[in-house]
Amino acid sequence: MIDSATHVRVARPSRDLAAAERFYVDGLGLDVLWRTTERVPGEHDLVMVGPPGGRWHFELTNDPEHPLEPTPTVDDLFVVYLGAPVDDQQVERLIACGGTRVTAHNPYWDEHGVTVADPDGYRLVLCSRTWS
Repeated sequence: MIDSATHVRVARPSRDLAAAERFYVDGLGLDVLWRTTERVPGEHDLVMVGPPGGRWHFELTNDPEHPLEPTPTVDDLFVVYLGAPVDDQQVERLIACGGTRVTAHNPYWDEHGVTVADPDGYRLVLCSRTWS
């Protein structure tokens, strides 16, 4: 059964795991939960990032034998509901860690937050609203 205790993993390919890790860990403030970069034939390199003890995480992958080019669209969003105004210093950290501030495809996100593309072009929205 799927309920509020169900753990969720979102997996995305990355051109550069170190750059993606820097953005999500140093920029956003997530932790590295697991890392595999031993270059084992037939296996992906990956970094899992998320909040400690959380019920979700990102798995950022790179297949060195068969590289996959990330193909984000303007509506591939990772939305973080802050419940408070977006901290300008947080946005500056994300940019300093390889992100690019962008205009949202849906104006709702610009009205209620800030959108930053990660190094692979996937969009992170820091939303000032709450989810309830």
